Amino acid sequence: MKKVIILGGNGFIGKRLASYLLKQDVSVYSFDLTIPSDKENGINYIEGDFFDDDTLMKAVEDKDIVFHCVCTINPGNSWEKYMQAYNLDFIQTVKLCKIVSETNKKMVFLSSGGTVYGKKDIQPIEENSTTYPINHYGALKICIENVIHSFNERINDKIIIARISNPYGPGQDYTKGVGFIDAAIKNAISGKDIVVFGDGSVIRDYIYIDDVVKLLYFLSSYSGEYDTFNVSTGVGTSQNEILDMLKTHYPDMKIKYEKERDVDLKKTVLSNKRLMECCDYKMIDIKDGIFKYVEYLKDLKG
Repeated sequence: MKKVIILGGNGFIGKRLASYLLKQDVSVYSFDLTIPSDKENGINYIEGDFFDDDTLMKAVEDKDIVFHCVCTINPGNSWEKYMQAYNLDFIQTVKLCKIVSETNKKMVFLSSGGTVYGKKDIQPIEENSTTYPINHYGALKICIENVIHSFNERINDKIIIARISNPYGPGQDYTKGVGFIDAAIKNAISGKDIVVFGDGSVIRDYIYIDDVVKLLYFLSSYSGEYDTFNVSTGVGTSQNEILDMLKTHYPDMKIKYEKERDVDLKKTVLSNKRLMECCDYKMIDIKDGIFKYVEYLKDLKG
């Protein structure tokens, strides 16, 4: 049985990924700074600091597959914390790549979609499009990607880069800086204002979290010619369209439009053609995904 470790296992994607992997024929290890209070039976939890060299080495040394989900910044705070990101995240990930390449492990690195590509006239955006990061979060991811490309020139089983578009669904927490759908649904439920920056015409490629984790697991066994994949639906949806879908569930929800932010790209849709050519998979439609998430939150509330 293969051993799989998720670095950053307490995060939105990491936690959902661990739950999904439990259903596969693998042994699952979740690594993070703390062990969560809501532990899931069957998962092996490891408490440790990703930025401690000895701890990191010990955590991954006997594992077969590594999912790298650790990042200390997000798009919203990257202008304040960028030196932290370059000094910590970048350097430690280079060390991790060295470990992986020297010990013949498989690794999937969670990169970013829209923030690495920047403003593009031609959409959906393909993986071979030039990258032009719009903030230090995207710049950090590209720095790491370039290091991975260099390592991949010398190893047979490539480290995989997963450029994820805009995930949403169970386990997300918009208060940490990302997640329009999460914020909209939770504020609609609580009766609070749903804040929209601009006129609601901003378009994103929203992908349900269950699709994300299934595709990440598929990529962990990929051994073809590519090392970079968009993990996306290839379909764009505006914020106003999201709100219209939510109105069927919450007709009295309150929407507050505020001044647009200069950090928000008008449109980002990622092509998933490359991934779909390797993996015959049907995505959850955005309407169905929103319905599933609304029902999930209702059940949580009781």
